[in-house]
Amino acid sequence: MIIPTAEPFFFPGDDIGCLLIHGFTGAPKEMRWMGEYLAERGHTVLGIRLAGHATRREDLLRTKWTDWVDSAEDGWHMLNSASKQVYVIGLSMGGVLSLLLGSRFPVKGIVAMATPYDLPPDPRIPFLRLIHLFVPVVPSGESDWHDHKAEEEHISYSGYPTRMVLELKPLFAEMRAGLPNVGAPTLLMHSRQDGGVDPENMPKIYNDLGCEDKSMLWVENSGHVLTRDAARDQIFKAADDFIRRVSAP
Repeated sequence: MIIPTAEPFFFPGDDIGCLLIHGFTGAPKEMRWMGEYLAERGHTVLGIRLAGHATRREDLLRTKWTDWVDSAEDGWHMLNSASKQVYVIGLSMGGVLSLLLGSRFPVKGIVAMATPYDLPPDPRIPFLRLIHLFVPVVPSGESDWHDHKAEEEHISYSGYPTRMVLELKPLFAEMRAGLPNVGAPTLLMHSRQDGGVDPENMPKIYNDLGCEDKSMLWVENSGHVLTRDAARDQIFKAADDFIRRVSAP
């Protein structure tokens, strides 16, 4: 059963399709305000739910990184049938999946927000298969939110299932291998105060991208969840401006 208010969403509109992809342990709700903003500007919007998310943490434990890729690819195929050009827009792990889609499919443009390039250099990571037997859940870090009312309404699993962190490693490697193959215009956005993914990840992704049309936007007054936190209006406008520019004849 999907958590109430965390359901996937679809807003029909014009021939410009926007595929919105949420992050690891998150839910479609973290992309919904952005989806509503883009729909108000006439675009067709699909906010997907990744396998194992927005239900129970136990459901996540039954998934693999390839299941999340399959969810994103299904979303691309559905939206591609409903629009003439598809933009993929993702937050955090959703940004990883957006870039991966951009390396595999003829997307029109990519917006990747607060996206990790690799796992942080933690010496415990090689031992997670053993550690998870004793510490099944990695607690979330300190809050980096600036809009605390939005934080109270945010939906995500409490903590990270320790074993599932191992699924991120091959996913990130697949993204990195595909970055030189990304040909579509790409906009990267990251908060300088991101407490979840080190801001140093954004230049690394930028440097590996194969496209000529690429840009980075540094954001202030926001934590990791750019699409819900205090700078969200700036994020929404930047994405819309990017789509308008790339879509212009």
